[in-house]
Amino acid sequence: MLVAVCALLGLAIGSFLNVVVWRVPRGESVVRPPSACPACGHEIRPRDNVPVVSWLLLRGRCRDCGAPISRRYPLVELTTAVLFGLVAALVGLSWLLPVALYLTAVAVALALIDVDVHRLPDAIVLPSYPVVAALLALASLDPGGTADWPPLLRALLGGLAMGAAYLALVLANPAGMGLGDVKLAGVLGMFLGWFGWGTWAVGLFLPFLLGGVLGLALIALGRAGRKSAIPFGPWMLLGAAVAPVVAPPLLDWYLGVTVGA
Repeated sequence: MLVAVCALLGLAIGSFLNVVVWRVPRGESVVRPPSACPACGHEIRPRDNVPVVSWLLLRGRCRDCGAPISRRYPLVELTTAVLFGLVAALVGLSWLLPVALYLTAVAVALALIDVDVHRLPDAIVLPSYPVVAALLALASLDPGGTADWPPLLRALLGGLAMGAAYLALVLANPAGMGLGDVKLAGVLGMFLGWFGWGTWAVGLFLPFLLGGVLGLALIALGRAGRKSAIPFGPWMLLGAAVAPVVAPPLLDWYLGVTVGA
């Protein structure tokens, strides 16, 4: 039931994220004006704004002018729904679920924007600091359970440490990444630090591994050169999502090989 509810929530959030991804890079409000067809300007009717279903019923075309509607819209909605359901299955019904779902929505929006315009907008990243801090505080308080404050302190320190690490990388090689990556690193560092320093370290390392593998693959296929610009934000977000899952077995293996030997 939890997975189904979160998946349905993901469909609705995904529809909103389509608006965010289009308007935020352009400095437009995500609230007004209402969504309209970019070809004819007609406002989209409520019945034509049902995630995925409306696109299918309209056969991917505007009701008024027949202009094609990109497949990206239903794909973003479906992807967000799947990710929300997966997060719910992994996290379960806990006070950690709200922050995990929030970061999932932010990750979808930021990844698409970074791919589109090679930017991580402050309008999304900066408000995430107080939101993530507040939701992690709620998870540490655990209403109805036993409060556990050390993870929250570790989260705050993790945010500072990861932001500082990325800032050092930018100062050492300004062409390698931008300040948007530094700002995002602080948010992801808080989330990863809440789980522990081992997960934090894996989350710091994974984006470089994943991004490096993709870069080598693109060079091998002739689709990129050594100086080609590849958005790094999506790899930071993917690394932060994967780290809490893979870090425990990975660290157990590493300790078994080193200490156990």
